[in-house]
Amino acid sequence: MPPTDASANAGTAPFTEIGIVTSPGTRVSPIDTTAGKGAGDADCEDTLDLRLPDEFIALFAENADADGGRSRSPAGAGTADPTSSLPTTEDLLDRVADWGPISTPAGVLHLVPVWVERDLPIIDRWMNDPAVAAFWELGGPENAAEEHLRSQLTGDGRSVPCLGMLEGTPMSYWEIYRADLDPLARHYPARPHDTGVHLLIGAVGDRGRGLGGTLLRAVADLVLDRRPACARVVAEPDIRNTPSVAAFLSAGFRFSAEVELPAKRAALMVRDRSLRHLL
Repeated sequence: MPPTDASANAGTAPFTEIGIVTSPGTRVSPIDTTAGKGAGDADCEDTLDLRLPDEFIALFAENADADGGRSRSPAGAGTADPTSSLPTTEDLLDRVADWGPISTPAGVLHLVPVWVERDLPIIDRWMNDPAVAAFWELGGPENAAEEHLRSQLTGDGRSVPCLGMLEGTPMSYWEIYRADLDPLARHYPARPHDTGVHLLIGAVGDRGRGLGGTLLRAVADLVLDRRPACARVVAEPDIRNTPSVAAFLSAGFRFSAEVELPAKRAALMVRDRSLRHLL
């Protein structure tokens, strides 16, 4: 699992991977058209064997293909703004794509789910910043970051990678994930719908001036507003990463415990719904 960051150099090495989804097929109950029929059921059998004219079937198929083609068109195809046609896939986080923007003291922040073809270059550039690569371990060839992103996007919806757009400018990378469904849950007393956050601030000019704490508070509040079943937002920065821990504290998180994870000793940070207006 990738790290939780409050600044670009506030990450930790990833220690798990998101599983690949296997969607169950639609169950269909077969209809036995011969059951209960006798010699006097010819009318019923004639109705079951009724066929539509071939011309009508062809016309119906053509219309269905046209509608399906529009709904399955690649993101951005034929549009000036590719984000207007991004896939609206389901997730296990109450549809992060629909959360919308939130006002912060630093400006309006909008978490936009990652589209690899559009966002990989900037995310890869951030991951190759030496201060970031030392913790996230996704530097080097572009395919390292790409594989990390696709592993989440093709997963079962328990983690959603996002670009943080501040006043319309991409400046941070986020991962919103179901901590209760993550391997992290093996290392702390997880509760149903616990939601985790990871943050990486990309631009050097945005680091070291308290922006991480400001944005973390805003996103934690956004999670609690958009996920009524979630009572806690959690994070697990490296215990040695003092700036990151400090940013979470300034964002209204409390230090809960030290936890030993496969790749690091982490500070378990928790923002409680019940305390959100007090901290």
